Amino acid sequence: MAIRSSVKLLVAATLLSGAGLFSTPASADLKLCNNTDSRVGVAVGYRDLKGWASEGWWNVGPHSCETLLKGGLTARYYYIYAIDYDKGGTWGGTAKLCTRDKLFTIRGIKECAARGFQQTGFFEVDTKEEPDWTVSLSGSSNAQGGS
Repeated sequence: MAIRSSVKLLVAATLLSGAGLFSTPASADLKLCNNTDSRVGVAVGYRDLKGWASEGWWNVGPHSCETLLKGGLTARYYYIYAIDYDKGGTWGGTAKLCTRDKLFTIRGIKECAARGFQQTGFFEVDTKEEPDWTVSLSGSSNAQGGS
C-alpha cells in the first residue's frame, strides 16, 4: 500500500511539473556559441547605467557555448571581440573598446592606451531589445580583425 501511494505522488508531481507549477523560469542571458573547430577567447562590451564597460576573457571550446552575461539584457546593442587561439586571427569590428591581455573588467572607452589598456575593435550585436540573445561564431577568423 505504501508503494502505491508513492507511485500516485510521483505521477501527480510529474503532471504538476508538466503543467508548469514546479518549473523554473527560463534564464535570460547573453550567450556565445563557438561553432568552429578552434578554441576562442571572447570579450564583451556594453553600456549600462554606470556607462561603458568591457569584460574578458571567456575561453570557449570548439563547438560549445558559454554565458557571457547572466540575467535579462538591458541594452539593445552589445559588442563582441574574439580571438582564435588555435589558428590565429580574430573576429572584430569598428566599435573601439578597451581590453588587456589578462582577465579584465574595464569601465570607460576613452584613452585606453593612456590608462594602460589596448584599444580593440569589437563587432556590434543588435539584440533587437530581446531579453535573451545568443551570438554564434562560425567560419574562419580574420587576421585583419573583421568578419
